[in-house]
Amino acid sequence: MSNFAFGTYRITDQNPQHIQALRDAIEAGVKLIDTSSNYMDGAAERAIALALQYFDDVKRQEVEIVSKFGYIQGSNMKLHKEEPFEDVVEYSESCFHSISKSFMLHQLEQSLLRLELKKIDCYLIHNPEYYMYNALNKGKERDEVLDNMFDRIFDVFVALEEQVKNGTIGSYGISSNSFSKNHNEVDFLPYEDLITLADRAAEIAENDTHSFTTIELPINILEHEGLKCASWAKENGLRVLVNRPLNAQKNEMMFRLADYDESSEYYHHLNELLDVSDNEDLRSLYNLIEQLDESKHKFGWIGDYDSFLYSQIIPHIQKTMQSTDTQVQETLLSYIDMFLAEYRKMVAYECSRITRVQLKENFAMCELKLQECAINFLKERDSIDYILVGMRKPSYVAQIMSMDSI
Repeated sequence: MSNFAFGTYRITDQNPQHIQALRDAIEAGVKLIDTSSNYMDGAAERAIALALQYFDDVKRQEVEIVSKFGYIQGSNMKLHKEEPFEDVVEYSESCFHSISKSFMLHQLEQSLLRLELKKIDCYLIHNPEYYMYNALNKGKERDEVLDNMFDRIFDVFVALEEQVKNGTIGSYGISSNSFSKNHNEVDFLPYEDLITLADRAAEIAENDTHSFTTIELPINILEHEGLKCASWAKENGLRVLVNRPLNAQKNEMMFRLADYDESSEYYHHLNELLDVSDNEDLRSLYNLIEQLDESKHKFGWIGDYDSFLYSQIIPHIQKTMQSTDTQVQETLLSYIDMFLAEYRKMVAYECSRITRVQLKENFAMCELKLQECAINFLKERDSIDYILVGMRKPSYVAQIMSMDSI
């Protein structure tokens, strides 16, 4: 059985490639799909349902679905403003959070509908530390904050045990970025007493044993602190799901741990776009493309470019398009689409070159590609059961699954 799991953070039911990637992964032997009620505002769960329709009952039963609850964003935010959820933490204007029993039950119902299932195999509390962030920012003492947070976790553990008894979930757990923090950090989430809380919750729900089975946390070749939590989990009979295997932090910088090839088509599409926009009416577009070409090596990691694309590049292009007629727009958009596709490849290539230099000590003993070194680091850890990887395209599925033999 593969220890790779399909992470659906950026998966949507509106993209046929995403559906095909899910199908390919299941056919290739992936046995676990990780999702959440807030991933793409529910579209990730709907995509899973669409992909599962292509398989018979026997194959569907082989695939475990893990979902999560906690975030109030998008459509949940609209519902909250109409009729507020209970025990809500207001983390930012666009991101609230709750792990109350009533919110969990609401999210579970919605997830079951989107997934077209009667039962979710494993249901996780998603980053409960948001309560801790909020309380600490308000100046509350850490000991008091932790006591209150564990009271909240215990209450929802009881509710989750009840849902196990009702048959709507198979088991439950916690996904937390704070499991990977150093014990001395203020936002570290202590985990040693979680089994005790689960035992007490099972007693109240009148279950013979607790159904707390799973933890999920970030671990990668640059961030090792979570291995302590993973070892504790295995010692206590829990399984460990690891996320962010290829997106790592070091010295307050983000790195994409992957090598990318240089685009062979980039300069062709660059020159084509510059040619068609080399006139007074499209001067601002021409200048933008020139600036992008000069800056392709200046992004810290590919995530910086993706944010810049949506916040700066696309709005600028849309503004330019407003002054052109429909026929010109259609022609321009085709050139722009081809250029941006190749430009992202070039940015990824430049970022990987920089990453190679900046992390040369971390990868000195590995002569494989960065992604292969990073994945192998996790595969060699006995305390890790599943490595969650985002596989949005069939080609990504093929690449990741080929690493099973490395």
